[in-house]
Amino acid sequence: MRKGCGVGRSKPTISDVAERADVSRATVSRVMNNEPGASPRVRERVRRAMAELGYEPDQTARALASGRQRAVDVVAITNGPVVEWLGSHPYYSRVLAGVTSALEGTDVQVRVQALSSPDDFAAVDAIAARATVGVVLADVPLAAALRFRQRCRRVVSLAATSSSMPAVEADNAGGAHAAVEYLHRSGRRRIAAVHGPGHSADAREREEGYLRAIRELGLPEFVERGEFRREDGHLAARRLLAAHPEVDAVFVACDLMAAGAVQAITALGRKVPDDVAVVGFDDSVAAVCANPPLTTMRMPVEEMAVAATRLLLDGTIASGYRRRLPVELVVRDSTGPGSAVAPR
Repeated sequence: MRKGCGVGRSKPTISDVAERADVSRATVSRVMNNEPGASPRVRERVRRAMAELGYEPDQTARALASGRQRAVDVVAITNGPVVEWLGSHPYYSRVLAGVTSALEGTDVQVRVQALSSPDDFAAVDAIAARATVGVVLADVPLAAALRFRQRCRRVVSLAATSSSMPAVEADNAGGAHAAVEYLHRSGRRRIAAVHGPGHSADAREREEGYLRAIRELGLPEFVERGEFRREDGHLAARRLLAAHPEVDAVFVACDLMAAGAVQAITALGRKVPDDVAVVGFDDSVAAVCANPPLTTMRMPVEEMAVAATRLLLDGTIASGYRRRLPVELVVRDSTGPGSAVAPR
């Protein structure tokens, strides 16, 4: 067996790595391609052998041999054309930015995959069959997420789904709770909420955090809901104020909806924040561009996407893996003058 790859010596081969790690060539190939079928201990042994031998796999040859470009697939429900979806939902653009950042310096590409609906299992199966490095689920509902997990073990979700699904998530419930507490400290006593869609795990957790805070503070509950779209936030806020004109603050499930809510409030002749304060969630471009700019809970979307992608690249994703990242309160003009960031 070759002892090194210095001057005058041929480069180490996959057979050398297999011999050094005491495994088969097929196992070495699985480890290099982040495919299932090797335990964490075996993967570590193979990687150690590669490092000791100075083995560098020919990425071009690997791609040609497999006939497939190595890629991380980012999956979300678009309900329409992908280009339109990316342009109207800042959250997903931030997910892609994080994934792309994590892939810098590798031979792995990023692919955007669209589900037309939460029940599009034919699309789930097709995406899973083409998956190479793995799949990042950007707020995909439980049933579809579990289907992905059944069809492709290399899956990480950016939202809580089931106890077995590996996830890198934000503290949605804690963030919503903190938003309501902040509004209460600001003197608001009739704090309403516009919740997101029931199929979204993020939306359900934010609703949970709002309800817990309202009950702890002994405040009345005023609720409307809609999809994560500007127009849904607008319509929900109009319904809310028509039924409960006494509302003096609104916690909204995402910035895009919150921007629509602000438009509705001002169209009804109410002032933001004098009459009604508004807090969103995400800290996306929609928050900065709103008029007035939105106070919001900053969600570390890029960091979550980076962490999820690195898990896929490492190829060691334990069932039930959980990592929860904190959110931060960002104060802007929709709740009063000033700009500040305060940890939750």
